[in-house]
Amino acid sequence: MAITRRQALASVGAAALASGLAKPAIAAKEPVLIGYLPALTGPSSSTGVGINRGIQLAVQEVNAAGGIDGRQLELITRDTQSDPTKAVNGAAELTHGQKVSVVFGPVNSGESLAVVPLLARANTPQIHPCWVDTLTDPKKYPMCFRNAPTNQQIGAAANRYVVEVLKRKKVAVISDTTGYGTASVNAYVPMLKGMSADVVYQGNVDAANPDLKPELLRMRSAGAEAIMPWSVNAGFLSRIINTRGQMGWDVPIVGQTTLGSGQTQALLEERDYWAKVYPNNFRPVCYAAGGKLSDRTSAFVDRLKSAKIDMGDTLLWWIALGYDSPRMIAEAMKNVGTEPEQIVGYLNKLKEFPGVYGDIAFTADKHDGYPDNEVVMVEANSLKDGAFNLAPGYGA
Repeated sequence: MAITRRQALASVGAAALASGLAKPAIAAKEPVLIGYLPALTGPSSSTGVGINRGIQLAVQEVNAAGGIDGRQLELITRDTQSDPTKAVNGAAELTHGQKVSVVFGPVNSGESLAVVPLLARANTPQIHPCWVDTLTDPKKYPMCFRNAPTNQQIGAAANRYVVEVLKRKKVAVISDTTGYGTASVNAYVPMLKGMSADVVYQGNVDAANPDLKPELLRMRSAGAEAIMPWSVNAGFLSRIINTRGQMGWDVPIVGQTTLGSGQTQALLEERDYWAKVYPNNFRPVCYAAGGKLSDRTSAFVDRLKSAKIDMGDTLLWWIALGYDSPRMIAEAMKNVGTEPEQIVGYLNKLKEFPGVYGDIAFTADKHDGYPDNEVVMVEANSLKDGAFNLAPGYGA
């Protein structure tokens, strides 16, 4: 049937109008893509495994509550396998292939050292929990934020505990050969010397080395009064603890938070070997006097138990950090949208985001968001549900 020119133009206009109205409705339902670079496998995966449990729970809760203006968060995950090269490949795929709005991770410093410059060149907002000091620089990496402490904060707490609380002046400092391990030794040895401590042993050892007794014998021969290990490798740390126990050497071990993880505990030959082991941890996720958690943390633990999320083989702060991170990203997006510049602008003015792991705040000139006074030392052998008692010498 023939139609008039006016009818044809009306039909085209109606179709165009319908199309114009339909597209935003469809787009509004498209998920918000969040890039995620955890180490879920490999020798440095203990951190990533714990963080992953929290991040998955948070994304589920955000989406159940309606997502971002009706759009669901979708994690695009690439396992770095504890390998900086794989982390770089994953980051390139997330930014150029998937075109994610923001990236969380990597969660280990060795991988972030390789990834941070890449994401900066791609103009992609990044939030990571890695401690190496150079991994944030508002001028060099204006889109990169750290929602965890720096090496300086971690080292200050551990060194103060050894020198001022335990009164140990002769110290052995050991790490693995990862970027994180070597950077930590390079940062902490000068700090110790500045406190008038005598660093009698300093070494970077392959984390796969099955026999660490020669290293500990060197430490003991040098008169070490404390061992300070820096590694996220549970196998490496457990071998240090086991070797000290086999030698019957009653010297405190003070250092990296993984010293107290459930994965490290599982590799100990005797539970008693965990005595006098004092890892870094964080006050908001530690037991106060009387063995109680704060109300905020206690409520979070209850949610973990309800969701049947295991805490026994990991650390509560890892799970809490994972939980807080997508919630902070979602909060930014709800307030200003999903464009990179909007997210960065929001984070540059963030004031004490109320995380379970700790309250995070940023400014345009300071992209390190964790408060100094929340970094503490704990007793490894007090582990319960991923949390610890504060080490002797701390107030409640």
